[in-house]
Amino acid sequence: MSSRKLPAACRIRILALLMVSASSMTQAEVVIHAGALIDVESGQLLENQSIIIEDGLVIGVEDGLLPADEVIDLTGSTVMPGWIDMHVHLAGESNPDKQLEAFTLNPIDFAFRSAQYAQRTLMAGFTTVRDLGSSDGLAQSLRRAIREGWVVGPRVFAAGKALASTGGHADPSNGVNRKLTTDPGPAEGVVNGVDDAYKAVRSRYKEGSDLIKITATGGVLSQASSGQNPQFTIEEITAIVAAARDYGFKVAAHAHGTEGMRRAVVAGVDSIEHGTYMTDEVMRLMKKNGTYYVPTIMAGRFVAEKAQIPGYFSDLVTPKAIAIGPLVQDTFARAYAAGVLIAFGTDTGVSAHGDNWQEFGYMIEAGMPPMEAIRSATLAAADLLGQSEKLGAISPGKYADIIAVPGNPLEDTHLFGQVSFVMKGGVVYKNNGE
Repeated sequence: MSSRKLPAACRIRILALLMVSASSMTQAEVVIHAGALIDVESGQLLENQSIIIEDGLVIGVEDGLLPADEVIDLTGSTVMPGWIDMHVHLAGESNPDKQLEAFTLNPIDFAFRSAQYAQRTLMAGFTTVRDLGSSDGLAQSLRRAIREGWVVGPRVFAAGKALASTGGHADPSNGVNRKLTTDPGPAEGVVNGVDDAYKAVRSRYKEGSDLIKITATGGVLSQASSGQNPQFTIEEITAIVAAARDYGFKVAAHAHGTEGMRRAVVAGVDSIEHGTYMTDEVMRLMKKNGTYYVPTIMAGRFVAEKAQIPGYFSDLVTPKAIAIGPLVQDTFARAYAAGVLIAFGTDTGVSAHGDNWQEFGYMIEAGMPPMEAIRSATLAAADLLGQSEKLGAISPGKYADIIAVPGNPLEDTHLFGQVSFVMKGGVVYKNNGE
């Protein structure tokens, strides 16, 4: 029977079993014939290149189309490194019933649903993601399921439960009937004081997180009135960063408002997420400290659009979405012009999984050249992850994370949404769009 006639769930399971089988044996040498190759390290488009792959790694890139026993013919495509999205939430997706789902769905329901989100993300060309916030260990479990070949998805770096202050953007008790919740503490990701900061970071270590995410200011989608007020003292953020360094963690800071953003940068976080009300002073501090900016333009545009639909968001969320959402793209344009370090990120989970590629168009629309946009999702993202030795480029010693589109995306930005080939770790998950 053709696999096309099988139910989607069966096809996914068969593919997962094939991945387990493939990972248990030594992979033979494979050569990709690339008609055009985006070399992100040199910033050049190279013609007729051969990419040599063995045991899931790139072992060479040569001029010309080399003969080989096993060839993947991408001579009609433009080949580039797999993209890295530095801000996703694989455990959910925005919808008008999202607040209700916290009461009607169980953690296992969210887990099963996240498998399809992971698959969509990989098939869209994102071979690695940084998941910046989930409860119940969902992102860590999904990370393991993908590694083991139980489900299909990108390589996941998980922050686990985001850290907040009481009533802050990531306080899990916001908007919940008081009879149904307690006063959460650092084990649940709620920090009030320096001692709590250390325990909260250590709790993330205990749950198997790869990094720390804090909510330095209010946010749009939380059931709280402010979307931008500072929500940690500088002493608390400094303690979080110090504790994180003890465990080898980097720290990402959600921040819309200026003062909370400034405190986070001064305290030493590695990245600012969203950055809506970023000022020239904050940009100077970020450049001085080497702090990355992860813009998430498409999340801002998405919430601004959905806020026009009556009832899509709650009465608390709607005015924040209208005020904050439309500003992010302009902030990105100013930050790029100022020379702030930028890594690609979308906040997908706010918008639909698999649509992550749309961020490229918004970045280009705001003034970033297409090559630089691709570099933000490869070299820069790998640097922010601390994974430059293995990710971010097609070069010897790195993972064979390789994608292709049918044309030149440097000239036609719509091609970012037409990924026709996906390889992750030397395993082909999609070819000719299948």
